[in-house]
Amino acid sequence: MIRLKNDRLLRSIWRQPVDTTPIWLMRQAGRYLPEYRQLREQAGSFMALCKTPELACEVTLQPLRRFDLDAAILFSDILTIPDAMGLGLEFHEGEGPHFQKPIRGLKEVQKIVIPQPKEQLAYVLEAIRLIQRGLDGKVPLIGFCGSPWTLAAYMVEGKGKTPMSIIKAAVKNNEAWLHGLLDKLAQAVCLHLNAQIEAGVQAVMIFDTWGSILDREAYKAFSLSYLKQIVANLHREYAGSRIPSILYTRGEQIDLMAESGCEVLSVDWQVNLGQARQALGQKVVLQGNMDPELLHQNPALIQQKVAQILGEYGKGPGHIFNLGQGMVPTIPPENVAILVDTVHELGKGYQQAT
Repeated sequence: MIRLKNDRLLRSIWRQPVDTTPIWLMRQAGRYLPEYRQLREQAGSFMALCKTPELACEVTLQPLRRFDLDAAILFSDILTIPDAMGLGLEFHEGEGPHFQKPIRGLKEVQKIVIPQPKEQLAYVLEAIRLIQRGLDGKVPLIGFCGSPWTLAAYMVEGKGKTPMSIIKAAVKNNEAWLHGLLDKLAQAVCLHLNAQIEAGVQAVMIFDTWGSILDREAYKAFSLSYLKQIVANLHREYAGSRIPSILYTRGEQIDLMAESGCEVLSVDWQVNLGQARQALGQKVVLQGNMDPELLHQNPALIQQKVAQILGEYGKGPGHIFNLGQGMVPTIPPENVAILVDTVHELGKGYQQAT
């Protein structure tokens, strides 16, 4: 068991007193950092960066050297699982992911073999071990996967930038093959998250990015039911420590998200944290939720928005500051430093014991 020097994030998740509001950022390791861009060029491709444990470790640690963040998040990609399933994943510059072999029916689903993390995804687990050595207990490390629904959306459409018309039609027709695909993905995600826990992560996150395209009933059937299946089978404790789980999706179906079994809901900037807290009570911890575009603004406006978000949530335990979605490449790193320092300064007293 790793003894953490900064356990602010985990204490906040377990609703224990903390000296100030913890903060980490989705995509805190990425293209907005010049040192990342240099390493990405050295690697030759995005997937080479992900699949080389030493480079993935270095990318994960880069933002921790610049900013006083309260967590590290593994540098990887949600599409490592479908890549390991042999779908021929490629990243095209300016277009995002493409699959050479999209899934469009029962025959393709039947051919899918659930990857074994210690074999096809061993590079991810080795990166975790290297990162933990590099962190040396500085902050907790968060592992992650995409949700079955979000992975299926990419696998069925065959690419990322799309209106998602093919998978929406499959939902409308309640296609049995789509449920078969989601079930296999739920098994694969659970295996991979548990392997990440065994390799050393102290929390796990599930990105249900495309959950927002489903209406409430479809969300229950095609996303939530499989999220529940995963969470029910995750390691809830490992090596003497409790392992929390975090769920992210865009949109306002937070009451349904709260049924997943995850301890933390990460919400986008359209959600009012105060209203969400009132609606959900003590059921979950809330994470969020600044619009990353605001990090292009001047320091005074950034500080003003931090104060607003902290005020919306209010006093008391159970808030982790984050963005409403991932960092974008054009954000100035100096504004990230202002954000992190402002949250720590203005967050003092919000979650202390009374």
